[in-house]
Amino acid sequence: MNPRILVFAGSLRTGAYSIRTADAATKELAEQGAEVTRISLGDYPLPLVNQDLEKERGIPENAMKLGRLIAAHDGFLIASPEYNASIPPLVKNTIDWVSRIRNDGGRTFNPYRGKVAALCSSSEGNLGGIRCLYHLRAVLMNCQVEIITPQCSVSRAHGAFDENGDLKEERLRKTMQNVCSTLIERARMLSVRMDG
Repeated sequence: MNPRILVFAGSLRTGAYSIRTADAATKELAEQGAEVTRISLGDYPLPLVNQDLEKERGIPENAMKLGRLIAAHDGFLIASPEYNASIPPLVKNTIDWVSRIRNDGGRTFNPYRGKVAALCSSSEGNLGGIRCLYHLRAVLMNCQVEIITPQCSVSRAHGAFDENGDLKEERLRKTMQNVCSTLIERARMLSVRMDG
């Protein structure tokens, strides 16, 4: 069975390194046999999490759409930039809204249940945005998402990609391959367990 993997970047900026990293991950996942859905969070705009707003209007429809997308896939991959050594607000707000979902059409619904995720980062610096992944890992684990151990941080990202969008360094390519193969294998195992 080919697992279904959802991929998105944690930035909307034109030419963002996280978008290029997400694209590279999408290509690698597909080459390894996954059924990949690549989305942009820009297509699912959300207000800042506000419990008064939630009480008045319920969960925003775009959060519900994202929750259904996550639930429909076996796993997901986030390629995030680093903001002040932590998670960008776009990513945190998205995760938080989806975590507020409790039901869908009257049935109990937790989009994160039984999901596995892979994390990638990128930056112009030498650390490749790795500091944000510690926080992102903790947040997602608190949402009961299983996070695979391998991760890929693209340092000096302004020069890390070739004209085809592929990673230039063999070390980074192998790291991305390992992230994707681990995610696929774990998603496959969890899917079989959930179906069984």
